[in-house]
Amino acid sequence: MTIAGNPPDVLPQANEPCWCGSGRRYKRCHRASEGRVLPGVISPMRSVPDHIERPSYAATGLVERWDEPVVKSDEVIERMRHAGRVAAEVLRLSGEFLRPGITTDEVDEYTHGLFIERGAYPSTLNYHGYPKSLCSSANEVICHGIPDSRVIRDGDIMNLDVTGFIGGVHGDTNATFLIGEVSEENRRLVRVTEECMWLGIDAVRPGRPLSDIGRAIEEHATAHDYGVVRAFIGHGIGEQFHTDIQVLHYYDSRATTVMRPGMVFTIEPMITLGSWQHRMWDDGWTAVTSDGRWTAQFEHTILVTEDGAEVLTGGDGAVSAGNPLSL
Repeated sequence: MTIAGNPPDVLPQANEPCWCGSGRRYKRCHRASEGRVLPGVISPMRSVPDHIERPSYAATGLVERWDEPVVKSDEVIERMRHAGRVAAEVLRLSGEFLRPGITTDEVDEYTHGLFIERGAYPSTLNYHGYPKSLCSSANEVICHGIPDSRVIRDGDIMNLDVTGFIGGVHGDTNATFLIGEVSEENRRLVRVTEECMWLGIDAVRPGRPLSDIGRAIEEHATAHDYGVVRAFIGHGIGEQFHTDIQVLHYYDSRATTVMRPGMVFTIEPMITLGSWQHRMWDDGWTAVTSDGRWTAQFEHTILVTEDGAEVLTGGDGAVSAGNPLSL
């Protein structure tokens, strides 16, 4: 099977051989998918120095689950604050590294190095066998895009999702970045998606159900005629990358779990220009919109406090430091 790379600047005519080398005519091969993100070549998994503490799945890819306390101790929370600061810094620097002409694999290499420099293990690496140190999701890719040989192009929007394991806990955050000259339609999508995340964060209150978060996000997305992805949701986090807390980004009255001080989870809405439904690539990780229209995402790790929320991956220097609606 020929693995598709990047199409040439000058595309073949309909009945000419396809540029990908499959031997098929262009109109029967890649014509229908031009403009879409296509899978590229994935390089070998990167190594992590032995002195860096690693999660239990690092060597085998097998994730063991245990009953982690829903409400974190003060000591665990303090460690999570540090992990959150590390993840936030890595995300900011990785975003600054983005530019047209480089590959997403080059971004992964850079991000991997940033984690190592800070004594952190990139949490995605070998998690259930995932082969890279971040997720890079461009344009119509909803989430979990695997960095590969695809070249970043002017006009793309690129989500980078990074998680660091340090001090025995994980810090998780992501943001969608504008690459070069991005259309106003897609700039607006990215802006509203960031607003959706912050409205979800603003809905965090002890004593209230998690459904308040989804309601706030969905109302804002719907007001702009956008879709809210349902298949991928926010999650509890701590000593484990994912715990049992489930944070829906749409309203569901059955999401009755009551928020309590000391709970930690992510809020990470995925908002679409068109359909909220998805399809999966053959790699088992990459999720794309069912209609090929573009999507954006933002994420923070949140601690429920006595009177609201503390953003563990926020603060000065974070990519998304505050609600754009309040600026």
